[in-house]
Amino acid sequence: KLTTHLAEHCYLACSEIVWKAMLAFCLIVGFVITFPLFFWNLSYLNPSDILKLGGSAVDSAIAALLCTSVIHPQSMGVGGGSIFTIRDASGKVQIINARETVPKNFNPELLKKSCPGNMVFLTPGTEWIGVPGEVRAYEEVHRQYGKLPWASLFQPTIKMAREGIPLSPVLARFLYMLQDKTLCRPLCLGNKNGKLLKEGDTLRFEKLADTLEVIAEKGADAFYTGEIARSLISDIKDAGGILSLEDLNSFEVSVTSAWKVPLGDFDMYIPPPPAGGATLSFILNTMRGYNLSSESLRGKQKTLTFHRYVETCKFANSLKKFLRDPRFGSEREPLKMTQEGFAMKMRALISSSQTYGPQHYNVTPYLDSWGTTHLSVLAEDGSAVSVTSTINHIFGSRLYSPKTGILLNNELSDFCGKVDQIQAGERPPSSMSPAILFSRSKKDTIVIGGSGGSMITTALALTIMNHLWFGKSLEEAISAPVVFVDSKNALNFEPNFDMNLKDLGHTVEVRKTFFNVINGISKEGSCIHAVSDARKLGKSAGY
Repeated sequence: KLTTHLAEHCYLACSEIVWKAMLAFCLIVGFVITFPLFFWNLSYLNPSDILKLGGSAVDSAIAALLCTSVIHPQSMGVGGGSIFTIRDASGKVQIINARETVPKNFNPELLKKSCPGNMVFLTPGTEWIGVPGEVRAYEEVHRQYGKLPWASLFQPTIKMAREGIPLSPVLARFLYMLQDKTLCRPLCLGNKNGKLLKEGDTLRFEKLADTLEVIAEKGADAFYTGEIARSLISDIKDAGGILSLEDLNSFEVSVTSAWKVPLGDFDMYIPPPPAGGATLSFILNTMRGYNLSSESLRGKQKTLTFHRYVETCKFANSLKKFLRDPRFGSEREPLKMTQEGFAMKMRALISSSQTYGPQHYNVTPYLDSWGTTHLSVLAEDGSAVSVTSTINHIFGSRLYSPKTGILLNNELSDFCGKVDQIQAGERPPSSMSPAILFSRSKKDTIVIGGSGGSMITTALALTIMNHLWFGKSLEEAISAPVVFVDSKNALNFEPNFDMNLKDLGHTVEVRKTFFNVINGISKEGSCIHAVSDARKLGKSAGY
């Protein structure tokens, strides 16, 4: 069997190998995984080896997520939460939502008084920490779909965390944010001089390795009811936080059926609210009504196509306020967002020659966020996993638990500008939309999702449009520049994007950094293409 690894830098023992070719397995039935890692240290374990050992797609996803939590701790980890979209070999698709929840003692006045007006990096702090769900997610998906022993999935990451790994360029980019913070402890050369690590320096998470060893040996209960729980709550309270043992003890994942949305020749399976699947569906349904093709990107048609797209995104922003946890709000509006009739109605409000003021879209300003990680898995038996995991903003709450080595999320800030009141146990709204598309012919599959907080929906919708309707390969679809419509309905152009939209009166803002990342797999007949976005130096692996 063939094994290929795509990366900017791929480390094999002590040798550095650089490959710059798209991963494509034609006429080979195999396993593919795409994930946002700078590298996977092959002296420990390659993620595709999980299946070779008899593991499932879910086993591979768990192992890769654990690894990502060490490589990219600024984006996700066991102190956060995740949403899994899983298709089994029979074709049944299920959603496991383990997004963080509101703790019992959360102060509702916080949303009125403390939500920041600026959208970037301004909500760290213990008051925004939600009850972590990541480990319960692993427990549930492994219980339903796992094949390998639970503990075996943790061992490669434990070894990496304890022995150390080269600090990735992606993580190095954000270390300036940590000076004088508790996170400086694991990310500095030493407590004595407080000097920050730099790219390529050895990074160790020894205390986290201890914690993962306990979870591997004793299961998820060790995190939620055992010694880890007590140590974690102790550190949070010492820092002024409000999480309690009762909050951890009572956390439960949500297990539901996926929503199925017809999309041309495909059925798209998405997570229901409070995830962002309904918003993604609305954008795609609205744009599909314009009968898009490769001709839509030629000449003046290109500017018109993207004008219609950004107008659709402006309306999508106004609909995000309906993405409430269904246990605490109605699903009527989100369901409407997935219907073609609703898309047709909204399409009638879009002018081909101009844009409008904020009142036309009825947008309530909210807090944009950046962060998150995504991976996609396709297994030999046809099963697939699309999973997005996050601690929310870069480095989450920026609270590091010294007793456990865990970095805590700031997930509750996702309520800012979207709701006025929340309740204990409620999950915040999210842009996360891990999706699986399955053709009606049963021959073609797309496993896809994105990271980048509020940028997820924009990047994911454009990628799907590029691939399904504009005739681009998956690699071209993912690498194409994007335009992001932020919470103020201003346009933010990635470098090399067509700037002619400015002439139609849109508000434009300059953004130096984009966080949109898409990881996807497409299976067309017997040919499989896997692409991990170069924006985060990701890689694909398979056999």
